[in-house]
Amino acid sequence: MPSIYEHTYARSLADPDAFWTEAAEGIDWTTRWSQVLDGSTPPFYRWYVGGRLNACYNALDRHVERGRGEQPALIYDSPVTRTIKSFTYRELLREVALFAGVLRELGVAKGDRVIIYMPMVPEAVIAMLATARLGAIHSVVFGGFAANELASRISDAKPTVIVSASCGIEIDRVVPYKPLLDRAIALATHSPAWCVVLQRPQAAADMIPGRDIDYAAAMANCTPAEWVPVAATDPLYILYTSGTTGVPKGVVRDTAGYLVALFWSMKNVYGMEPGEVYWAASDLGWAVGHSYLVYGPLLHGNTTILYEGKPVGTPDPGAFWRVIEQHGVRVLFTAPTAFRAIKRDDPNGDFIRRHDIRCLRTLFLAGERCDPDTLHWAEHQLHVPVIDHWWQTETGWPVGANCVGLGALPVKPGSCTTPVPGYDVRVLDEAGKEVRPGETGNVVIKLPLPPGCLPTLWNNDAGYERAYLSRYPGYYLTADAGFKDEDGYLWIMSRTDDIINVAGHRLSTGAMEEVLASHPDVAECAVVGVADEIKGEIPLGLVVTKAGVNRSHDDITRELVALVRERIGPVAAFKVATVVHRLPKTRSGKILRGTVKKIADGVPYPMPSTIDEPAVLEEIAIALAALGYPKGA
Repeated sequence: MPSIYEHTYARSLADPDAFWTEAAEGIDWTTRWSQVLDGSTPPFYRWYVGGRLNACYNALDRHVERGRGEQPALIYDSPVTRTIKSFTYRELLREVALFAGVLRELGVAKGDRVIIYMPMVPEAVIAMLATARLGAIHSVVFGGFAANELASRISDAKPTVIVSASCGIEIDRVVPYKPLLDRAIALATHSPAWCVVLQRPQAAADMIPGRDIDYAAAMANCTPAEWVPVAATDPLYILYTSGTTGVPKGVVRDTAGYLVALFWSMKNVYGMEPGEVYWAASDLGWAVGHSYLVYGPLLHGNTTILYEGKPVGTPDPGAFWRVIEQHGVRVLFTAPTAFRAIKRDDPNGDFIRRHDIRCLRTLFLAGERCDPDTLHWAEHQLHVPVIDHWWQTETGWPVGANCVGLGALPVKPGSCTTPVPGYDVRVLDEAGKEVRPGETGNVVIKLPLPPGCLPTLWNNDAGYERAYLSRYPGYYLTADAGFKDEDGYLWIMSRTDDIINVAGHRLSTGAMEEVLASHPDVAECAVVGVADEIKGEIPLGLVVTKAGVNRSHDDITRELVALVRERIGPVAAFKVATVVHRLPKTRSGKILRGTVKKIADGVPYPMPSTIDEPAVLEEIAIALAALGYPKGA
């Protein structure tokens, strides 16, 4: 007899109109749609054509109207400022309506763009929802982003208003934002009419008369704005992701499809019930922050947590457990790299046992592949199911997951389990033919994509087709490599550019990282392919050891080389590894493997705009030089 998941998945592919009609009943509409899916102009598909609604109303107003007004909607927890503040649904609605009034007085109307360049503060969430309340389009750029990168987003989105703050706080370091914002506006080809600036006590921003407006003063002198219905297919937001040409790609998120998908996922993927506390430990500037810090939990009537801190260092490796205990978190969603950092600093879980976290029901991990060693460590320490799931900025919600709300399937460490209902996931070879179970290929999704995924790029339909749809007509190219096993489980091993060719053998660096991570001394690792005169490419490993490991680095690397040879085989040609203090990462925790490869190959590279700590690249370059990379230098 098919499981609930199997029945649901089959129904979603066999009759998507009926499936997504039923899912849409969880959202409030001012006008019901006339067509569930418009496929008249492929590959440009549109969901819920003819419908009208408002995202802010669905996230806030309706809950207040139906008796949830006194429930906490948003808990702001900031260890870096020693602040905890809770907003009920009623209080958050009042703040959002007021700031929508501010934006309206500054000329923001339906379809206009508002860029939000802020730290992890409640005002950032308020600005997002206030923009949506007016039917305008927000584009969040995470605070502290380099001026030239912010400038490119200003030039592309052409915002009427930019909402910013005087500074952000990185553990114990104050980062002024206003000079970066001013520089970005000077570099951009478009200038906003207004900038609204939140003055934080840690640093005051110099204001430009006639353009800059103080956030608090504006809120004290405005009239609340009502919500504005928009078309189901109107954009809710633009979220920029790096492009291969250096020009950012503006991922567009339509309104109705996104709201329906997120609402459905909160119960069916994450197993949440309205009223429970959900925590996505993500920056607002990333897709996770949009989907599962703001919109998903609020649409579903949950309490969401906005955390201005780190997994370690604010103040210690017990930071997450303190938040879970204090606020009664039922489900935590974070990146594997956060757990690797915690495991590195607290390998025995001593800080975990200082807190009562029995409220925690499930841990979800995403952002990059979770190695089995980290998954097992989390299971052993937390005593809850640990679910590795996979999705992308472009999809907006999970593609592969263990849907606990549909009855959790057995976990296979290293796999994101099975495709989520609505996604027809295939694995193709270079010629476009489906590969056999267990064989690695290019992971694609058959069109049409389900609701919630990008319908196109901002003002760039041709770029959308070129980047995602041209390689395999009729399919969306994920640019991830992986395979399906005999049970239909999906294994995402690496980005396609992380598949290396060693003497004609296509090998996954993700598989090698999995082996390195299993070593008892290793906290986190990265494997990249570097140029080799004989084999074309060979793998090179970088590892960070756990806290308290005092063994010889040479002994550790010898053991790692032997381990890869044993588990993958001599074909991997894994002979070079080194121990480093830190790995270069983005602010979302993704390891900058491509940049490491360029350093090793002696290829010039721009400073990555998303890097968390630029100085770490110098340390990596020194470590690689000690190994003789780049060759001939």
